[in-house]
Amino acid sequence: MCWIWSVVTCALFVQAQSTQPNIILMLMDDMGWGDIGVNGNWAKETPNIDKMAAEGLLFTDFYSAAPICSPARASLMTGRLPIRNGFYTSNVHLENAYTPQNNVGGINETEILLPELLKEVGYKSKIIGKWHLGHQVQYLPLSRGFDEFFGSGNCHFGPYNDVNKPNIPVYKNDKMVGRYYTNFTINKGTGQSEISQIFLREGLEFIEAQHSADTPFFLYWTPDATHDPYYASSQFYKKSIRGRYGDAVMEMDYAVGVILQKLKDLEIQNNTFVFFTSDNGAATYRKTGGNNGPFLCGKLTTYEGGMREPAVAWWPGTIPGGKVTHQLASLMDLFTTSLSIAGATPPDDRIIDGSDIMHVLVNSSDVDVEKPIFYYRGNEMMAVRLGSYKANYWFYTQGGSGNKFNYCPGQYIENVLTHEKVNHTAEPVLFHLGRDPGEKYPIYHGSEYQDAMKRIGPVVEEHKARLVPGYPSLNHCDNAIQNWAPPGCEEIDYCLPVPASNPQLCLGSIILKGSRKSGI
Repeated sequence: MCWIWSVVTCALFVQAQSTQPNIILMLMDDMGWGDIGVNGNWAKETPNIDKMAAEGLLFTDFYSAAPICSPARASLMTGRLPIRNGFYTSNVHLENAYTPQNNVGGINETEILLPELLKEVGYKSKIIGKWHLGHQVQYLPLSRGFDEFFGSGNCHFGPYNDVNKPNIPVYKNDKMVGRYYTNFTINKGTGQSEISQIFLREGLEFIEAQHSADTPFFLYWTPDATHDPYYASSQFYKKSIRGRYGDAVMEMDYAVGVILQKLKDLEIQNNTFVFFTSDNGAATYRKTGGNNGPFLCGKLTTYEGGMREPAVAWWPGTIPGGKVTHQLASLMDLFTTSLSIAGATPPDDRIIDGSDIMHVLVNSSDVDVEKPIFYYRGNEMMAVRLGSYKANYWFYTQGGSGNKFNYCPGQYIENVLTHEKVNHTAEPVLFHLGRDPGEKYPIYHGSEYQDAMKRIGPVVEEHKARLVPGYPSLNHCDNAIQNWAPPGCEEIDYCLPVPASNPQLCLGSIILKGSRKSGI
């Protein structure tokens, strides 16, 4: 009923608009659920995001599709779990993978991305910031539906010496215009950089240009200042009581406020859907990083701290202000909901995991209690949430020994945090996240356990019966495909010698022992 109601309501709404609604998705990098004031952060340094929530809808139970950046972003762009769209590795069971610059992979050409579908109904699209779905030409944003691009195919790691490893290029559309550290300065010693201000200006100029052209637009604004190494501009340098990471959060909050005010100044706020969230939980292993609130662990894990995200929806005149919803939702829902808002339709030749949550946006109490959340780590389903219950089919925190877990600093729960890969499929470990958000008190046996598993079991069976894993895109690395000579390097005299190709099996950027290039 929710889905039918949503389709009818959204269709009537789009018909009533003089122009198609604009769409802005703001995706932060490694920002935790507990980093914003409205979610209880003690520093109260996010007044603009908090105001956005006061004027819009706060999601308390919004999830990533993976506990690491690249797979999460692939799921947002495709509306599909990483296990379906291929953004995972099969080299090592239960391990995360992403796209460092030596990884050969990228978003599969058979996947249909959000900007490609929006283009079919007249939208102009731009991505600003971090792409991370492959940096070879065939994977870059302009090859995958975006009209404009300012940012990088990779994260701002570095600096490198341009001999063993090249510095990461920054693109304007289809050509590089410089590299991080050498042309776009990041001072790792002080944490100062003006890059976020450049990203903000690019976003404002795009909004103004599309407004002047009377063109519906999709802006994917995805800065990476809150990813280690953290950076902030001189305006925010040493302003936060939370240190360098807090400076970056304050600048992100400022940018959110400026973008929303620009929409108001142009009088297009009532015709623009804006969603703010993050790609995965805060990287608590950095110790100087973000805050995951009351949740267990952080980035790289499928405990709540690694997967639950800050999330705010804003659309004056359509989304009632000052509301809170406990609807389970995920990054993949932004794919389907954006298409619904635009009057476009998802592909019908594949399973789409994202659902249209328009019914919740306009009526926060219209909660679909049967909507599940699947927690994947690499090539394995780790857990499933349905309602308030989370059933864990596998536990694995990280390698090592003893009771110390870098991914969960200061936390230890016996038989829940583990250095071993423990299979609980025969008898999943159950938590009630409503009364136990920190996953401290497993529910064993008894009527509550049995009743919850009677609901969750069939959901898992159906999911696995319909699951056809995509080809794993992140299995191979090759030094030759690093950013030695990106498009446009010759125009700024910044091409570097390309080494001989030697593809090997890898995990992230790490070459696996015994890897051979034969058969790759």
